[in-house]
Amino acid sequence: MRYAVTAGFLFLLAQTAAAPAQVSHETLKSLSTPDKVETRLGALGFKDGAPSKETVEKAYDTLDFTRALDAYLNSYGGASAYALREGFRSIGAKDNSIAIFSELMDSNSLFLTPNADTVYYMGVVDLTNGPMVVEQPPKGVGTINDMWFGWIIDIGYPGPDRGEGGKYLLVPPGYDGPLPEGGYFVARSRTMRVLYACRGYLVDNDPKATAELVRKTLKIYPYTAGGFGTSVATALEGTVKLAANPPVPETKFVEASGKSFNTIPPSDFDFFEMINANVQQEPAESYNVELAGQLAAIGIAKGKPFEPDERMRKILTEAAAMGNAVGRALNWRANEVPGWAYYPGSGWSNMLWEGGANFETPPPMITSEGLFKPLPATGARTLNSKTAFYYAYTLDSPGMIMRVPKVGSQYLMSFVDADKNYFDGGKTYKVTLPPNIPAAAFWSFTLYDNQTRSMLQTPQRYPRAGSQSYPSPAVEAAADGTTTIYFGPEQPKGVARGNWIQTVPGKGWFALLRLYSPLESFFTKEWRPSEIELVK
Repeated sequence: MRYAVTAGFLFLLAQTAAAPAQVSHETLKSLSTPDKVETRLGALGFKDGAPSKETVEKAYDTLDFTRALDAYLNSYGGASAYALREGFRSIGAKDNSIAIFSELMDSNSLFLTPNADTVYYMGVVDLTNGPMVVEQPPKGVGTINDMWFGWIIDIGYPGPDRGEGGKYLLVPPGYDGPLPEGGYFVARSRTMRVLYACRGYLVDNDPKATAELVRKTLKIYPYTAGGFGTSVATALEGTVKLAANPPVPETKFVEASGKSFNTIPPSDFDFFEMINANVQQEPAESYNVELAGQLAAIGIAKGKPFEPDERMRKILTEAAAMGNAVGRALNWRANEVPGWAYYPGSGWSNMLWEGGANFETPPPMITSEGLFKPLPATGARTLNSKTAFYYAYTLDSPGMIMRVPKVGSQYLMSFVDADKNYFDGGKTYKVTLPPNIPAAAFWSFTLYDNQTRSMLQTPQRYPRAGSQSYPSPAVEAAADGTTTIYFGPEQPKGVARGNWIQTVPGKGWFALLRLYSPLESFFTKEWRPSEIELVK
């Protein structure tokens, strides 16, 4: 059937098509900007949507401050890694040499929350001239990170050598030369320098044998392509020339026990100077593009001078102050962050339970059959846990948070007492541990200075108490199997020396409980320490 099309119908159709669509008043209101907008920065002025000169200035200042604050929070690991290298160099432990704490680390040196229970040996390995070999001693526990605290590989018991020791081949970014077929644990770095950090346990409550073993067996030297690890058959393919391994040079050890030096980043404008120094010495691709963008927005970029003007310097100084405040807020009130407390209402906490060592997905669970059950990836960085961790702690490793009985170590932090008040160095507190403390190897408490996040400096030198009898007497348990430790400026009457850690009037502190080779009751939370209670 055909329909007649009249001129009148065509006219109405044209009129309908030409009529503009009507946008609702609510939509226009949501898109429009009033002439005056009140914000936390004060009033912002506009003229029919066009910003005033004062508003433009406020917008740029806010944008620069936001970029600077993000850069501070997201690059703290890089500043801390750089500060570690500077600290090692200050005592003569240059790259490819090792700072060793043969008599353990004490409160003289400034490190972010170290322990006073194990023999630390650590240093920076320089890959600028090609791959380097690290011959790892047996019976170690440690990790290797890049210069942004990016995890590369674990070493020792949590690593592929599983505590037996072995040769680790560290490969720099961009290296496309020949690599061995076997004999090495190969690990690739995104930076031209890497942080090597390991610790050894005491033998019969004495660090001497461990320190001697490290000095005897730890080696750091350049890799020889075509030597050990390369077969003749591979050389016959023409891709690598056979070579004899040169004599292994002696590794330089620098004794660090008892020395005063700093490895902690500054909390003022100089923080950004330190980040710029790290950016300039490492490849532009060594950190993610988002962080690179934040740094570039405040004037820090590879190959370019960092020369902020007076306005920008003021903004960066304020951003550093706020970043420092954020790091402290997240740590000192860590128990209030959802998912960080050891159990509901507890002052004991650990931020790594939220996103694991990669700050994204919680660590895998382990089944009764001993198999790991990875949790689904979240796809989102847990920014607060990342900020809190790097602000007060150093290096990154899955071994620090793995839910595996008798492997690695576990940590509980406490910044507040049972009444959720900060600790006062002039007062006395106590904590009680139930029987069967879940540590197959040993356990300890260590106290730290609120300001430096380093060991609390007191006449004790080693602000710790634990199951080992070195470097201070071991704790004594009560007849019922419970263990009580006291924290205060004076040793309480009737309390054994090993059950007391000294504090300083006028100086705030916080505590870490370490469980080495933790047992299942820790993970199931059947075992729970008491809160730290005020005595007087």
